[in-house]
Amino acid sequence: MTAPEQAPPRIVVHPDKERMARATAASLITTLVEAQTARGGASVVLTGGRNGNALLAALAQAPGRDGVDWSRVDLWWGDERFLPDGDPDRNHTQARAAFLDAVPLDPARVHPMPASDGPHGDDVAAAAEAYAAELAAAADTEGTAAPRVPSFDVLLLGLGPDTHVASLFPEHPAVREEERTVVGVLEAPKPPPTRISLTLPALRAAREVWLLAAGEDKAEAAAAALRGTDPLRTPASGARGRARTLWILDEAAAARLPSSVRD
Repeated sequence: MTAPEQAPPRIVVHPDKERMARATAASLITTLVEAQTARGGASVVLTGGRNGNALLAALAQAPGRDGVDWSRVDLWWGDERFLPDGDPDRNHTQARAAFLDAVPLDPARVHPMPASDGPHGDDVAAAAEAYAAELAAAADTEGTAAPRVPSFDVLLLGLGPDTHVASLFPEHPAVREEERTVVGVLEAPKPPPTRISLTLPALRAAREVWLLAAGEDKAEAAAAALRGTDPLRTPASGARGRARTLWILDEAAAARLPSSVRD
């Protein structure tokens, strides 16, 4: 599968994680409004973790949130813990508590990844194939080199301390995938060990990829990913958007970056 052309990264640094969440929420609202004006709808891939959930909580409280027609927004997920529906550790469960229940979404346009007690049972490979089929059914025709996924307007990713994004861990089989858009992840180095994840080709099909990192524990990972050229070793370095790649950091996470690369 040939990856679409990717944009070089832009780095934005905020004073602290709270202001980072609020500013990113405002930027996301603006981007969604622009997408709806241009194309009628908008498509976002959500991420979990502390920074992803902080962004969603800020979005729920943002004064401009009602500028978006949430009934015309498609929500997808970049990865999921393969646990029963409603489990508190599932990204979908956390997103619902932080944001989904606060806005008038169209349930048909909310696309959580399958749960382990769903129609595929504990077969994570079958669950991943089903999600890939759902993405393919919603795919547009923009970009002949793009994989069979929608042209997501914004794809959000949290950065792990080991530079993982979604559930693509360094040197793990999932990060090596070049053909499929969704894979089941077994024996992940971070619990729970069984997960579902978009692959790098699917991530790279997004118009914009936004990578979120806050806290001292993300400083080395951010520096390593931004100087890295091998996604097998630093998966975050392989996450690029077709139009824009945006690294959104707080001062603590940006501590090991040279000042010349910051906005």
